[in-house]
Amino acid sequence: MKKSRILGVGHYVPERVVTNEDLAGMMDTNNQWIVERTGIHSRHWFTPGVDTITSMSKAATIKALERANVTAEEIDFIVFATITPDYFIPGNGVLLQRELNFREIGALDIRNACSGFIYALSIADQFIKTGMYKKVLVVGAEIQSSALDKSDEGRSSSVIFADGAGAVVLGAVESDQPGILSTHLHSEGKYAEELYCKDPGSSREVRLSPEMLESGSTFLRMNGNAVFKHAVVRFMEVIQEALSHNQLDKSAIDLLVPHQANLRISQYIQQKLEMPDEKVFNNIMHMGNTTAATIPIALSEAWEQGRIKEGDLICLAAFGSGFTWASALLHW
Repeated sequence: MKKSRILGVGHYVPERVVTNEDLAGMMDTNNQWIVERTGIHSRHWFTPGVDTITSMSKAATIKALERANVTAEEIDFIVFATITPDYFIPGNGVLLQRELNFREIGALDIRNACSGFIYALSIADQFIKTGMYKKVLVVGAEIQSSALDKSDEGRSSSVIFADGAGAVVLGAVESDQPGILSTHLHSEGKYAEELYCKDPGSSREVRLSPEMLESGSTFLRMNGNAVFKHAVVRFMEVIQEALSHNQLDKSAIDLLVPHQANLRISQYIQQKLEMPDEKVFNNIMHMGNTTAATIPIALSEAWEQGRIKEGDLICLAAFGSGFTWASALLHW
């Protein structure tokens, strides 16, 4: 049986940088309040008419393909993770397929929010392991800033979320080579409304109405305390699950790349795992929470900074809306 390995990674973020001081001009907040609660100093928000999910994912994909030394013609399948597609239908995978002139390959969109990239990576891994495909493009991309309530009422979430895209090229290698060791996926839907965007939805008389816009039900809503409480537990569980499955100790991890939900969560996990700073990668300070894009963006930045070397054991972990949580353990 073949194994899948990350051959190349790339990312793109919009040019517009939004600082905490910028947000203080929109709502009742300040730099100290934001940094103490999230660790974020700045984030990237899209520019309407310039950035789209398709354009951002295209830029990230071009980088990933170049770094993998793979051409678009070699890609056999696309797995696209986003909850903020350019269109309600169709999914964004086909828009990216069109934009980069891929062959008439399949394109699968998934909606697992903050855990979306690891879910997508797991799906691609299975296709490669079974021999169905040799090279799969995995993308995570989001434009969250247009779904945020930028009033005082929505400040607890609007200071966190941001925009960007990341992509990896996954390729088939022999089973004795470095690659993905295992992936682990979970969900607990009874907490779905603790972090969600209610409208537009198909189970209404109309998908979108003036009343929905007036009520604010189209904005992202988050119970921050509930998310934090569950995240710190599930992160630890799913990281340990990956280690136990592969009969490895936490000391074997060369770099932990957690979903960039909140710097306080990442620091709590780091403390519990007793890991030094050089073994944990965080970029939420200048990227914010880009949902399904956080992990591939972080992987790309870590690679660019020389934080990831060939053969390193990398642990990916995520928790978010659904609730869903996931992990992946791989050799680079």
